[in-house]
Amino acid sequence: MTPSHQPPIFRNLAMPPERPRLLVVDDQPINIQALYQIFHADHEVFMATGGEQALAFCRNNPPPDLILLDVVMPEMDGIEVCRQLKAAPVLADIPVIFVTACSEPADETRALESGGVDFITKPVNPAVVRARVKIHLTLKAQGDLLRSLVFVDGLTGVANRRRFDEALEIEWRRCQRKGAPLALLMMDIDHFKRYNDRYGHQTGDACLQQVAATLKAGLQRGHDLVARYGGEEFACLLSECDLAAGLHKAQALLAAVAALGIAHADSPTADRVTLSIGVAVLYPSGECGPDALVAAADTALYEAKRSGRNRVCASPMVK
Repeated sequence: MTPSHQPPIFRNLAMPPERPRLLVVDDQPINIQALYQIFHADHEVFMATGGEQALAFCRNNPPPDLILLDVVMPEMDGIEVCRQLKAAPVLADIPVIFVTACSEPADETRALESGGVDFITKPVNPAVVRARVKIHLTLKAQGDLLRSLVFVDGLTGVANRRRFDEALEIEWRRCQRKGAPLALLMMDIDHFKRYNDRYGHQTGDACLQQVAATLKAGLQRGHDLVARYGGEEFACLLSECDLAAGLHKAQALLAAVAALGIAHADSPTADRVTLSIGVAVLYPSGECGPDALVAAADTALYEAKRSGRNRVCASPMVK
C-alpha cells in the first residue's frame, strides 16, 4: 500500500502531534531561552535546569515527544540522564537529541552510545536544529504507529494478548516495588458460540467490537488496560486496585455490557449478550509470579460460569 492510499487514520498516526511536547534540559538559562525562541511558536516547550529535574518531569507528567539535552551539567550529566531514560520502559522510546558545546568525536560517540539519536554542537543554527527535530519527531510517530499495530487487536482495537502479557509483567514489578495490590478481571461473553451459530460470524465480530468498546470506555484511569485475551475472552488489568474496588469495577462493566441490549435469542442465561467475570487481586511479591494472578482470575471466572453465568465471582486468593 503506497502512502497516498493509506487510510486517513494511519496517515495521521504516522505524523507528529500538531504541537509536539519538547523538553529542553540545560543548566544555563541563556541556552534554554535560545531553544525556546526557536520552538515555542509551534511546540509546547518545557524546561529543566538539571538531570534530576528532567527525570522527575518525565516520570510525573505525560512524557515529552522529544528531549533536547545538554551533556555537561552539575550533579548529573546528560549522558547519565539519557541512560536512565533508556532504562525505564515507559520512557525509553523518547528520542534524545544532545545539544552541547562538546565537539570531540569521543563526546559524540559517548552520547550516541548512551541512547541519543542525534548530536548537535553549540551554538546551534536555528534552521538546522528545527530540521533535525522535525525528522526525529516524524520517525518517532512512525515508530509509535508500528508499535501500536503490533500491540493492538485488529478486530476490536483494544490491546492484544502480547500487549497484555507485557503490561502484566511491568505492572507486577511496579506494584511489587510500591507494595500495592494488582487486580485482574477475566471476562468471557456468555454462550458466544451459540451467538455466532445463530447470527453469523460478521454479526459476531460486530458484537465483539461493541463489547470491547464498552469495556474500554468503562476504564477511567489512564494506566488501566483492557485486552482481548483470546476469542470471546477479555482481560482487564487494574493497578493499585484492591478487591473491593475490583469487584465494584467488575459489576459496573457487567451492567454496561448488559445495557447494550444486544439480542441473544439462543442464550439460556438472558435475552441479551452478557458477561461472566472472575476477579482476582494479589499483592505482588517474590513468592509467586504474574501467572498466579492469571490462574486465580481464571478460577474465579470458571466459578462464575459454573454458578449460572452473567455474574461476578472473586477468587479467595488475596495475599
